[in-house]
Amino acid sequence: MRISARADYAVRAALQLAGTRDAGPLKAEAIADAQDIPHKFLEGILNDMRRGGLVLSQRGGNGGYRLAKEPAAISIADVIRVVDGPLVSVRGVRPPELSYSGPAESLLPLWIALRANVRQILDGVSLADVASAELPGQVSALAEDPASWTNP
Repeated sequence: MRISARADYAVRAALQLAGTRDAGPLKAEAIADAQDIPHKFLEGILNDMRRGGLVLSQRGGNGGYRLAKEPAAISIADVIRVVDGPLVSVRGVRPPELSYSGPAESLLPLWIALRANVRQILDGVSLADVASAELPGQVSALAEDPASWTNP
């Protein structure tokens, strides 16, 4: 699985908004500077997040962006889906829409299982979890396994 720059930037921008929730709306420039995200790229991401119902925008001198919901109500998967679409696809196709034959037939349940595991982790972690550095136990356990940090 590959996390796109767009998804990474969107999650980081959402976390910046979660971390400064009580400070009022944040300008895109402030988010871009704080997270070292190219400003023009971030504007497009924030527009997608606004259309997806994750952020609200306010115009004017005191304007900017803020989360549309509490950080605990927005999962990391929600953010990724809004900017990149489905979490797991094969050649741009969702696994249930695929079919294989012969020796490759059992690939389909493998892709479905992969999707289920990705969903379980990304749907189970909220912006609040990450912003507070309090990841769910299952996620922390996976990250603490030294084998998780090595590339075969």
